[in-house]
Amino acid sequence: MNQNFGTWNVLRPLSWWDALTVLAVLLLAGFIAFIFRRMARRLAEKAPSRLRLSILRIIPMTRFVIGIIAVVIIVPIVVEPTFQDIVALMVSIGLALAFALKDYVSSLLAGLATVLENTYQPGDWIEVDGAYGEVKSIEARAVRIVTPDDTEVIIPHLRLWTSSIFNATSGKRSLLCVADFYLHPDHDALAASRRLKEIAEISTFRQPNSPVTVIVLEKPWATHYRLKAYVNESREQFLFLTDLTIRGKEAIRALGIRFAQVPYAETK
Repeated sequence: MNQNFGTWNVLRPLSWWDALTVLAVLLLAGFIAFIFRRMARRLAEKAPSRLRLSILRIIPMTRFVIGIIAVVIIVPIVVEPTFQDIVALMVSIGLALAFALKDYVSSLLAGLATVLENTYQPGDWIEVDGAYGEVKSIEARAVRIVTPDDTEVIIPHLRLWTSSIFNATSGKRSLLCVADFYLHPDHDALAASRRLKEIAEISTFRQPNSPVTVIVLEKPWATHYRLKAYVNESREQFLFLTDLTIRGKEAIRALGIRFAQVPYAETK
């Protein structure tokens, strides 16, 4: 049974067996990518924290490799094995996609650039267009992040060309946390800054041997303290900020320093 499917000169006459082979290759590639991603995620969660990001980093690159291998297997089945015909087919497909799916193709190219340039990777904490969260997976067209409120946000890679991307971790386990305090201007600033620094240094969430910095800024209505310290694990950043805020407020009150309040605008 040798019914032919192809009509282009560049394509081989395809039998039913060839069509089934192409379909089997596509299904097998998708199945292998799915199994590998599941296994890598489980391994990353069970592995030591220092290895988690390295394991997750392999997932997007592996999916690209599996896709390329599938294409390499399929092309000789459907296309005459001459260099000119393969180039002609690729150019035709590229032009069609460029006009019909311009944004989609742009997202695919941006996704490839993201992986190759390591703009962000699974496990990083990034912010794009006001959405801040942990990168869970890098798909072919979009990146999936989960916000601190456990909301999944799907951001097309196309944003890479037009938006600023803020990466708080850049492949590291730690990130810088900043706790803000607004105090009444009439106080001992040296004592307050010293005490806030001590609070951060003894926190169990702080990365060992990392620097702690206190920045003091004078506002018209308050003295603004910015307590900066590195958290040991990026997923604990909000627990760290909570710890700094609660114990920092307690320490400030123990020094007898009042907190500032934004003056209400006078109503006419």
